[in-house]
Amino acid sequence: MVRAVVRFIAKAVLWFIGISLALVLLFKWVPVPITATMMIDGNGITKDWESLSNIDRNMVRAVIAGEDSKFCTHNGFDAEAIAKAAARNAQGGRIRGGSTITQQTAKNVFLWQGGGYFRKGLEAWFAFLIEKVWGKRRIMEVYLNVAETGIGTYGAEAGAQRYFQHSAARLTPSEAARMAAALPLPKKRAVVSPSGWLARHGNTIRRRMGVVQREGLDACVYE
Repeated sequence: MVRAVVRFIAKAVLWFIGISLALVLLFKWVPVPITATMMIDGNGITKDWESLSNIDRNMVRAVIAGEDSKFCTHNGFDAEAIAKAAARNAQGGRIRGGSTITQQTAKNVFLWQGGGYFRKGLEAWFAFLIEKVWGKRRIMEVYLNVAETGIGTYGAEAGAQRYFQHSAARLTPSEAARMAAALPLPKKRAVVSPSGWLARHGNTIRRRMGVVQREGLDACVYE
């Protein structure tokens, strides 16, 4: 009985590894058609896949400034952010993961929203794989195409069209900063005419974008 259980678990693990590797290899070249988040979105789906060459560099700088300033230097995981998240988690409440753009991309493409250590473990596996197989440019490209940018809206292009009525290929620094400021809670945060804390946060991201540009913190995306 024990041997049968062990064999079953071993086969399940091997199948999972094989399927996950196949999906990661596929999406290295093929646009991600749909995600779990999109499928359960009761507001419908508006999305328009664009290659990174058709997304303004301001958007790349904005998400690095707002979400993951170490994107070009870490291996998919920010040890300092994870340590801080662990300290907060020890105090109870909602589980926080100190997620990098790589981890967010892994979650958005292959998994589901919400916390839990099991999902975080799967997220770590996929984050490891896409760092090794995709590389930074592809990770950023996929992230900017599957991230939720508004109610029923996914990707930088759909977001730019929704909020500014023009392509993501010509986002101004201020527009990109405002979109990045809303990314963590796109259903609740206003991109057009933000006020209060959100407006200040967008201005902070706008200033940090200058640091990203001066220090080349987005260089790995364009190598």
